Amino acid sequence: MVIDKASEKEISGLVELRIAYLKEDLGTISEADLQRLKEVLPQYFRKHLNRDLFVYVAKEAEEILACAFLLVVEKPMSPAFMTGKTGTVLNVYTKPEYRKKGYAKQLMNVLLEDAKKNELSVVELKATEDGYHLYKAVGFQDVVSKYHNMRVLLK
Repeated sequence: MVIDKASEKEISGLVELRIAYLKEDLGTISEADLQRLKEVLPQYFRKHLNRDLFVYVAKEAEEILACAFLLVVEKPMSPAFMTGKTGTVLNVYTKPEYRKKGYAKQLMNVLLEDAKKNELSVVELKATEDGYHLYKAVGFQDVVSKYHNMRVLLK
């Protein structure tokens, strides 16, 4: 098994894993949304891969078994993130038949080492119950904040 950063030649595999992740996370995806994802995701990956989106993959014989995405954003610095560079972990996913073999933990360790090398001040994520213990094991901590996590959906 090899851990590496994904390249453009692996975009179709990344699309496949992103969709598999979303299906598990959301339960169902409409056929129209699924078709749109298949159309747009390759363009997104071509535009962002290894620029502000870094995808770490575990592979065997060129098959991607697991992945973890790191989206990097540079913001105006503050005492909470002195370099201004922050990361968000997304789409940590292992194909079902390869789970419980440590792939996700290895991916997260490499991702966090790269984040340090690239001087990110902080790396954040939202953990599911299934992933919570993994993230605690690699150093993530629960965030207690005076701020409310909010959003508005714009469609």
